[in-house]
Amino acid sequence: MKARIKWVEQATMLGEAGSGHGVVMDGPPEHGGRNLGVRPMEMLLLGMGGCTQFDVLHILKRARQQVTDCVVELEAERSAQDPKVFTRIHAHFVVSGHGLSEKQVARAISLSAEKYCSASIMLGRTAQISHDYEIRDV
Repeated sequence: MKARIKWVEQATMLGEAGSGHGVVMDGPPEHGGRNLGVRPMEMLLLGMGGCTQFDVLHILKRARQQVTDCVVELEAERSAQDPKVFTRIHAHFVVSGHGLSEKQVARAISLSAEKYCSASIMLGRTAQISHDYEIRDV
């Protein structure tokens, strides 16, 4: 896996993934940015959310669950001192579908957290990570 980060100006950067997709990152105005994109640490949190959601959806699909929507809401805290690592991350899953099994949803989230989600497992070395979920029958 490769990535390339190109400085644009002030605190604005353009990230390009090995897959060819790009993203704008920027800092807040008080740090010389213009607020044109996500902060790099927000990108880490987004990456964890995407990684765990990918796993959960894949596991539920293999379990033949009829998922129509899945949202992961993340809330994180960081250390007050440098390095300002994540110290706590909570992931709240909102899984919607037809006749979803609570047992299967809980299992998918647990498997992602404990076995499959590389981002969660890496961030779990510095942060206490917790999960909960709600199921919406639509």
